[in-house]
This record gives sequence, structure tokens and C-alpha cells, in this order.
Amino acid sequence: MIVRIPATSANLGAGFDALGLALSLYNDFIVTPSILQSIKIEGEGENIPKLRKDNNFMKIFNEVYTSLGGQEQNFSFYLKNNIPISRGLGSSSAVIVGAIVCAFEMLKIPYKKDLIISKALKYEKHPDNITPACNGGFNIAVVKNNRVFYVRNKIPQDIKAVIVIPNKPISTKYSRKTLPKQVSLSDAAFNIARSSMISGIFMQKKWNLLKMVGDDKLHQDKRMSLLPILFSVKKEALKNGALLSVLSGSGSTFLNICYRDDAPKLARILSNKFSDCRVLELEFDNSGISIL
Repeated sequence: MIVRIPATSANLGAGFDALGLALSLYNDFIVTPSILQSIKIEGEGENIPKLRKDNNFMKIFNEVYTSLGGQEQNFSFYLKNNIPISRGLGSSSAVIVGAIVCAFEMLKIPYKKDLIISKALKYEKHPDNITPACNGGFNIAVVKNNRVFYVRNKIPQDIKAVIVIPNKPISTKYSRKTLPKQVSLSDAAFNIARSSMISGIFMQKKWNLLKMVGDDKLHQDKRMSLLPILFSVKKEALKNGALLSVLSGSGSTFLNICYRDDAPKLARILSNKFSDCRVLELEFDNSGISIL
């Protein structure tokens, strides 16, 4: 059994802590009963000793497993990580969702994705990553009374993502400290209008309107200032076919959405222009949690 969870991109500019989508970049998790407990990490994070000694996946899996009635025992954990760590692509949410799903699968307890989302909220208080990680597609999510409510829509194949991944991370915890504690009424209205429009665009597939909704007054520019090259990435992407160019989550990755036919050229231009960054051309994921 392999549990596969997609990368996610949250906020989408003005949709701070509410909007998110899933990308065709995945972490795979395998858990098997074992005489001795062990963990193997392949890919992202394999050279970080701390991830083997103090691993969130193991902690969350064991906690959920015992809470569901599982008897304490040892397991072998194999984590194949393709989602970059601390780059705004939902690596933490993939770990949280993957660990919870593995616990249910190990105990052969039936579950629905809504249940996984509700349990994941204990470990990740913002639903804009955990919801698309579970559901795939484009998601609008809010939390009320410790429960996640969401609207989801599939993303069609006529658009693609071109992501630019700098070689420097941005800590979500640190970057949140740079954000204002209060905002003006005009800035709040600015973001409400654009986040609402983004939601409508994804529901009605009016992709040409994405060009007018990529700005934000709450968080994006302040986070981008921690890595100023991101302003150049945005400018270059919009000049060369991107419909929407926004910071992915808290960064440092930049998400560019374009028409399918424009994706190869955009990826090539960004690769040449920003040779210190990794550029990936990706499909959107509409499946979310997958069991292979």
C-alpha cells in the first residue's frame, strides 16, 4: 500500500488562508509493521538528520493510530518526498494528511475525505493547504466551530502551472511575523473583491480574467521582500504568458498559471532567466488522496 498526497499552492494572492489548489507533484508514504521501528526518507529532506530523529509523520501516525484503537507496536516508515520543504508547496500538509490516512488504512477503518480534513485541522490550523491536499482541484475553505467547510471544483486541462522554486526557503512562521496586525478598510475591500473574483473565475473557467486579480494588499509583497528576486519572477512571468503569477503559500515558490499551449515557452524563459531556481511545468491534480 502506498498513500500518495499532492503538493498544494495556497492563498493564490488575495485569497489569504482561504483559497488553495493541488498540483501534480507528490509525496508517497509506506508504513509496514516491523520488529524494530525505523524510518527511511528518500528525496526532499533525506540529508536532514533532524527529520529522522524528530519526524512529524511518525508522531502524527502513532498518535492517530492509537486514538483509533490500534495497539502500540513498531513500524517501518518509508517516505518518498518530491515536495520541496519550506517552499510554500504544502509539504507539511502532505505529511499531516499522509500520516492520518496511513493510520486509517493500516487499521482498515473506512473513512471519507471530510473526516481526514477535520482530523488534519488539529495539526494545521489553516485549511487552505489541507483541503486541496485531501480533495485535489481548486478549493475555497473556511473554519467554523473547529470544522472545515469547503467548496471544491475540478481544474480542467486547458490550463497548467509553471512553478519557480528558489534555492532559499521562507519560513511560514517567520514570514507571518512580518504581516500587519491591522489593515485598512480599503485594503480589506481590495482583497475581498479579488479573492471573490478568483473563486468565480475557477468556477466558471473564465481564465482571461485571471490577469486582473493577482495583486494583494495583506501579505504577498511583504513576504516577497524577504527574497526580492521574486518581484522579477512575477514581472517576467506576466510578460511571457502567465495569466496569474502569485506567491505560493508563504513562499519562496512562485506559482504561475497559464494556458496549456503557453506552458513550455514560459517554463523555458523562466529557466533561462532564473538559472539559480528550479522551474517545473505541472498539471493540476484533481484526485487529492490516492491509494496505490
